[in-house]
Amino acid sequence: MTGRRSPGAERWRHPAQVVAAGFATAIAVGTLLLSLPIATESGDRTGLVDALFTATSAVCVTGLVTVDTGSHWSAFGEVVVLGLIQVGGLGIMTLAALFTVLVARRLGLRRRMLAQAETKTIGLTGIGGLVRNIVLFSLVSEAVVAVVLTLRFATGYGRPWGEALYHGVFHAISAFNNAGFSLNRNSLMDYVTDPLVSVTVAAAVIVGGLGFPVVFELLRGWRHPARWSVLTRITLVLTVALLVIGTVATVLLERSNPGTLGPLSGPGKLLAGFFHSTMTRTAGFNSIDTAAMRPESLFTTDLLMFIGGGTGGTAGGIKVTTFGLLAFVIWSEMRGHTRVNVGHRQVPESNQRQALAVVLLGIGAVSLSVLLMLAMTRHSLDLVLFEVVSAFGTVGLSAGITADLPPAAKLLLGVLMFLGRVGPLTLASALALRQRTRRFELPEERTIVG
Repeated sequence: MTGRRSPGAERWRHPAQVVAAGFATAIAVGTLLLSLPIATESGDRTGLVDALFTATSAVCVTGLVTVDTGSHWSAFGEVVVLGLIQVGGLGIMTLAALFTVLVARRLGLRRRMLAQAETKTIGLTGIGGLVRNIVLFSLVSEAVVAVVLTLRFATGYGRPWGEALYHGVFHAISAFNNAGFSLNRNSLMDYVTDPLVSVTVAAAVIVGGLGFPVVFELLRGWRHPARWSVLTRITLVLTVALLVIGTVATVLLERSNPGTLGPLSGPGKLLAGFFHSTMTRTAGFNSIDTAAMRPESLFTTDLLMFIGGGTGGTAGGIKVTTFGLLAFVIWSEMRGHTRVNVGHRQVPESNQRQALAVVLLGIGAVSLSVLLMLAMTRHSLDLVLFEVVSAFGTVGLSAGITADLPPAAKLLLGVLMFLGRVGPLTLASALALRQRTRRFELPEERTIVG
């Protein structure tokens, strides 16, 4: 005899609810630990709002802070922050893997086999092995970056080996998970012209932000680009394009700004511009003073932060695949094509609708948050927009106003970080899982557009 499901069990059947609850639980535990006196250098309790904000920023791998990480938190507090970053980064990638399999199993056998052939990463079985590979790849990547940074901090800057190791591990985990937390008060500004530190951190950010499906496919088939999936092609092309555009825009707009790139040499400007462009992919480190950037540079950064990084990785934003898919939709419409094709593949209309929903809801969340923030503070529109987009895109770059915000504004940014981290993944999966075949069609009627 089969028993009836309890109302509680029925309520938690949808994966989106489980994901939201899991991240909320991690944030709650982190807030509790960071509220303890042992978590601060002074031995005093951190206020609830600041502890909650830091825990949310760490779990959502954002990097926005209301207190200085290196001076406010004790070693215990810093380890808690690092643990929350690791949980948030690994959690989002493994959840993306689970959702991919879950969505695939809702498809018919033929479509499932096509999806398997297309992604070359998600099989019809073996999710345990996939998650194990994700964790192993993440830990190995972090270890490699930690070794490089440790050696550089010790031999190039005279730090004691213990301190160099601690800083190397902390920044490696923060970089690969696109978190942007730093133990230095000025983030990585002391290394603005150091190619070894800047390029290593940037490489970790890029690899972590590509997404596990793309990384695993490249590891297996990098010699055969003709066989790459649509996901990998869009991700790689747009990643390179946005990195170049961001670098060129930053150098051109800030080259004469005495507060940012002005004092640097030509190669130094290029390195700093590339580093800043990379960080807009939701990493949050800065090697130049972001608060001193010109309004046009802030707006360019806003656009890059909103787009974000790759699907299934540690980056945030609406994702480059979403942006790229909509670009193909517009291009096909301009050319009068009835179908959207990427390479030798046709993109289903359901994917197009999902991408449109993610973008419009993201724009709506940012717009409403900017309006509320303007009502709560006296800061200008460009600074408020920068802070809001950074929170939604889980970037962590700041125009220097986060710590001075009133408690209500900090809570609003916390909600936005949570929405930006959990929202796009759960929304996309929810839309895919809710697909139903309609048993009837309504009469068609065209309307005027534009």
